[in-house]
Amino acid sequence: VTYRYLVGSFAEATTFSRLADLLAQCDRVTGTEGNRIYYLATVPRAFGAVAEGLGAAGLAAEPEGSFRRIVVEKPFGHDLGSSRALDEVLRAEFGERQIFRIDHYMAKETVQNILALRFTNAIFEPLWNRRYVDHVEITVAESAGIEHRGTFYEQSGALRDIVQNHVAQVLALTAMEPPASFSADAIRDEKVKVLRAVRRLDPSGLGASVVRCQYTRGAVGGDPVPGYRDEEGVAPLSDVETYLALRLEVDNWRWAGVPFYLRTGKRLARRVTEVVLRYRGVPHLPLPGGAADSLEPNTMRLRIQPDEGIELSFAAKVPGSAFRVRTVPLSFTYGASFAERRPEAYERVLFDALVGDATLFLRADEVDQAWQIVQPLVEAFDDNRVPLALYPAGSWGPHEADDILIGSDGWLTP
Repeated sequence: VTYRYLVGSFAEATTFSRLADLLAQCDRVTGTEGNRIYYLATVPRAFGAVAEGLGAAGLAAEPEGSFRRIVVEKPFGHDLGSSRALDEVLRAEFGERQIFRIDHYMAKETVQNILALRFTNAIFEPLWNRRYVDHVEITVAESAGIEHRGTFYEQSGALRDIVQNHVAQVLALTAMEPPASFSADAIRDEKVKVLRAVRRLDPSGLGASVVRCQYTRGAVGGDPVPGYRDEEGVAPLSDVETYLALRLEVDNWRWAGVPFYLRTGKRLARRVTEVVLRYRGVPHLPLPGGAADSLEPNTMRLRIQPDEGIELSFAAKVPGSAFRVRTVPLSFTYGASFAERRPEAYERVLFDALVGDATLFLRADEVDQAWQIVQPLVEAFDDNRVPLALYPAGSWGPHEADDILIGSDGWLTP
């Protein structure tokens, strides 16, 4: 492999003309035949300038028999308006089929397994709807803090860093209808339908459905850790949220009336990402008094990371002469069931970009719908119209989050 590089400013046209010369030389030496992948591993504010520079230098147009693709990292915009503005710049130079918007969560095997679980198993899909599901929980909990990214996190917070992209994508996969095929557009069509069906939050009633918080000093795994405002690059009086919990509704035939509870946070007790479906209780429990021993409604738990796997809880009789019933787990783990090597998330998405498979990448209308869902929160947070609560590092977050669980008996403790 031959590595070549050049140094230059994104604001100077000569940078891209020199890049064109360098790539032409690579074609002659390595036989790449004009095929290009432009991976924008840059600061987000440079995305538009790079796309315009590539277009002006003739590096975006595809010669016959060759491809030119641009891979864009998140965050895709800072809010709905900036996202649309960036999209206009990109699409002025590249066609939609040339633009690959990365969300590395989509490349996780366990995220993709949501599709396999739902659409290849006859025993699960019939129970994946409002008739049987009481509520759905999506959790992205991290024990780590901001990891020396204070300057970045001050501009993003949990809403922009996690909810608008990762959580929205997991929600879409969990709630989507069966696609007509497993082609990229068929899957993305169904995801967009779900995002369109998410009921938009009422700016005047956010207190009943949203909790935003920030961690203070505490201990994680027995080790003391600083509060968010003590982190490097963070303002001493910062009001940026490191924890966010919200309640959403999906207004379609499958999910009407089923609340979706989303939460994400830094410096929580343990690292865990999962989707939990809590099923409705049985209409009548024909058991004698005292027979139910710690009996809970059935749950389906999809563990995305760590300890990737699936767990289904159900009721079973406790051994013994007395008739007692207890909730027990039925568990599957990837590590115990598969010997195959799982590619890293970025390894998978970058390979897919090379071969032109857009299944795991976001389409423009998908990004736009996700921003529309969170835009009321963006505006409310920027105007400090949603109070900022506090929680100690190493806990499971603030008690205020329980207040939004109307009609539910609370979060399932990971």
